[in-house]
Order: sequence, then structure tokens, then C-alpha cells
Amino acid sequence: MTKLQTIEHKVVGPDQLQKYLNMWRLKGQKIVFTNGCFDLLHLGHVDYLSKAADLGDRLVIGLNSDLSTSNLKGPNRPITDEKSRASLLAALFFVDAVVLFDESTPFDLISAVKPDVLVKGADYTLDKIVGADVVLANGGEVKTIAFIDGYSTTAIEKKIKNS
Repeated sequence: MTKLQTIEHKVVGPDQLQKYLNMWRLKGQKIVFTNGCFDLLHLGHVDYLSKAADLGDRLVIGLNSDLSTSNLKGPNRPITDEKSRASLLAALFFVDAVVLFDESTPFDLISAVKPDVLVKGADYTLDKIVGADVVLANGGEVKTIAFIDGYSTTAIEKKIKNS
């Protein structure tokens, strides 16, 4: 398998994701889930995702689709299309699967994945983390990770516009 094929095999639909989850669970591996738009991948994203991956054996990313990102962030977003964003995330060696979702929240996806660990940024409190109730009810954990100051897609976007 080529390196590109390896990346492409990590971008999955719900059915393929369930096959991966079943295989990983049979091996007793701890599954970590996080989600976001991940528009204009930057150091802050890499730091956050690598720390999330350290919390288990397999990292699954729920990626907001173009439609979902636009609904959340506004008509000028995403800057980078969903195929590009998914491929860039899948290219990270510590990411095991990327699955797109169209909804405004990943609640249905989290309910299907039932991760052992749900991760969000430290700007969220437990009561504001979508799917936390599902994960906790299934015996999982919910963790938050602090962001690196000065790194955000919004800041990059402003810098480009002001150039």
C-alpha cells in the first residue's frame, strides 16, 4: 500500500468506522474521540490532537463537513474544503480515523462511536461538551486540553486579510 493509500484508508464513512472500532475493541485498545472543523491546520491543532492521541491507543476525529462548518463559522468558512481537511488530518501518524459529519454537533457520531475518552478544548466545561453524558454513561472519560496561545484559524484568517 502506498503512503497516499494509507492516508485515504483513514478517511472513512460510518460503516467502515464501525469495522475499525470493532477490530480495535477486540484488541482491547482504548479509543479516543475528538471533533472540530480543523480549518487551516496549524501548530495549535497538531499540539491538541497529539495530546488527545496520548490519552489512548486509537484517535478518531469527527470532522465537520463543509456544510456543518459553514453553518457554525459563517458563509466564508471553511477556507479549506472537507476533502483537504480530512486528508491533512489523516496524514498525521497519530490519527487513526477521520469521519465527516453534517450535523451541527457530533452527538449522533459520539453515540455511535462510544469512545473510551472524549476530548475537547479547555475552553469547554463538562456541561457544555456535546456527548459527555453518553460517554460517561458508558463508563468512559471526558478530558479537556488547553490550547497553545496565539494559534487559531481565526487569527491566521485575520492576518491574511490584513496583508
